[in-house]
Amino acid sequence: MRKISKIAFILAGMLVLSTSACKKEEPVKEEAPAANEAEKTAEETAKAAIPALDQLDRTSFNHAAMRLNLPIFWVYEETPSKEVRPELLTTLNFFPTELVWKDENGKFTQDFYDAYQKMVDIMKDPLRGAEVGEAEKTRLTKVADELDQGAVTLVATDFSKSSDDEKKFVEAMLKAGKAIDNLYAKQTGLDKALEKIPADDVMSRSMARRNWGILPQSPKVKDDKACRALAGDEKIYVGVYPEELQKDDNFCEALQARPDAEALSTPFTAIIKDGENLKAVPYNEYFKADMAAVSAALKEAAATLSGNEKEMALQKYLTAASESFLSNDWEPANEAWAAMNSTNSAWYVRVAPDEVYWEPCALKAGFHLTFARINPDALAWQEKLTPLQQEMEDKLAKVAGKPYKSHKVSFHLPDFIDIVINSGDDRDAFGATIGQSLPNWGPVANEGRGRTVAMSNLYTDPDSLRDRRTLASSLFTEKDLELLKDSTGPGLLSTILHEATHNLGPAHEYKVNGKVDDAIFGGGLATLAEEFKAQSGSLWFLPYLVEKGVITQEMSDKSYADAVYWSFGHIARGMTSNGRIQPYSQLAAIQLGMMMEDGAVEYNPEVLAANGKDKGAFILHLDKMAAASDRIMKSIAQIKAKGDKAGLEKLQKQHAFGTAIPFDVIQERMLRLPKTSFVYSVKTN
Repeated sequence: MRKISKIAFILAGMLVLSTSACKKEEPVKEEAPAANEAEKTAEETAKAAIPALDQLDRTSFNHAAMRLNLPIFWVYEETPSKEVRPELLTTLNFFPTELVWKDENGKFTQDFYDAYQKMVDIMKDPLRGAEVGEAEKTRLTKVADELDQGAVTLVATDFSKSSDDEKKFVEAMLKAGKAIDNLYAKQTGLDKALEKIPADDVMSRSMARRNWGILPQSPKVKDDKACRALAGDEKIYVGVYPEELQKDDNFCEALQARPDAEALSTPFTAIIKDGENLKAVPYNEYFKADMAAVSAALKEAAATLSGNEKEMALQKYLTAASESFLSNDWEPANEAWAAMNSTNSAWYVRVAPDEVYWEPCALKAGFHLTFARINPDALAWQEKLTPLQQEMEDKLAKVAGKPYKSHKVSFHLPDFIDIVINSGDDRDAFGATIGQSLPNWGPVANEGRGRTVAMSNLYTDPDSLRDRRTLASSLFTEKDLELLKDSTGPGLLSTILHEATHNLGPAHEYKVNGKVDDAIFGGGLATLAEEFKAQSGSLWFLPYLVEKGVITQEMSDKSYADAVYWSFGHIARGMTSNGRIQPYSQLAAIQLGMMMEDGAVEYNPEVLAANGKDKGAFILHLDKMAAASDRIMKSIAQIKAKGDKAGLEKLQKQHAFGTAIPFDVIQERMLRLPKTSFVYSVKTN
């Protein structure tokens, strides 16, 4: 437009000059710009809307996309590019917005350029020039900080070269994943939060989506009360208890003290007000429409496998699970699921309400979907460990002591799975589950017929491995850092043993004086006790496996080192979050504290860390690890066997809230880098 106005001005001037000269000439005619001039004008206008694409490096680009809730990700490069290109981007799943960022020729669209400019702007100023009050400015700045605490890390799977039938199956599972997300959002209260957050407050909506709620989850920011995805001080409550009940900070304790506590604590129900009383309502009634939506998606997925003889077991499970979402009877689905294994299906699917960690009372099962492909490397481990199952149970029973008695076990050792997507309770703001044993209740669980898996493709990406090396070098000496070079084998072994130990010794439904662990310890402490037992098994069984010739002493040493590094990561997250027990953080502190008491781990404030910069480092004394691990396992096994709540609380107070561990050193160094926050990309075309 500016070009055309300038030409008109010049022509007008020429007319004035001609008249003033009083020459008898033909009138000057105004002509339209030449076609090539118009094309040039349009081209220059378009160029003016294309920002320079070197204004954000890869990390800033991915942070900006998260701030704007955009489903795009700049993938890892060995040598980082200075500017973004179409071939460096991938589209992410599970975001509420869509962005057509490339055209049919693989070139950036104008929508991408517009989005890129917004990305540049929001990294310079989280408010993007908006005039707001000081309180809102502070809140939004903290929201940006919370989002930036995530090291955005990609889990990518490409099915573009798969068969049409396989693509249809994957697309149906993605649909099921979205339905599970909607259902879990109602459990967590995210649906109510998003109704209250303004549509144009994209950062807050992105934080709420990622965190499954309005509160911060990063170790650095989680205790900052000014960081909220919703302005003001309104609370958002979980959707499985009455809001009125949750207004009492001690409502979980009050619930457990009621005479009808057992009926109200059942895992597959929500609690409602029934006049002056409380009532447990089955999930299929309380979440009727959403569970029906999941059921329909699972039926569709099962239908895509019709006629596929290699996937009959999976088809049976999906069909059974579809019915369970309508009936709230999970045992038929559990039976069909337990019948699957790495030899009769190429896929791993678990879709159900399972874990309880997500809610404040740790009583109600959260909905999730794990969708993965079987990694055949697990078969070698299964062949080695399966013959030892009963012997492992007998050893642990002897350590646990009376009144626990050894029982026959026949559980499946972990399958290795490569995650495609995590939905609902599986998709955390930070990190991800790397091993799991399910189900937690019912005959399949009680009879040791459940399935155990280790997620083999998480934390193995180049970004995660680089960050692990950087952080470990700030806490270990050079000598001990060498033990952490093998970044997958020892960690995978620890996961295998952790999950196997869930099936050994006094587990979730073991009773003392007629009471299960939830009733003895309370939800949060019961979770701490069971996870503490499982993680202790990942240490305690190492000498046994060396003795049996299953692993080498070198692998055992590396696994001890990996376990100590693992403990640092969880300790750095803090012992509590929003007043709730952090089970893994507390068990990590208890284990590390006991190792330090026994001299297996030493912190020397005068020794230089492996990075040559930090003064003060941890030193491993591997010759004392076996004895320390033995004491750790005896402590928790006997606590569980006897229902010794006071004994667990004593360990908790002594180590998780004691002064022997240099918590400040661990936290400061482990939080120098953002924490892993997984995003998912599934390509089908």
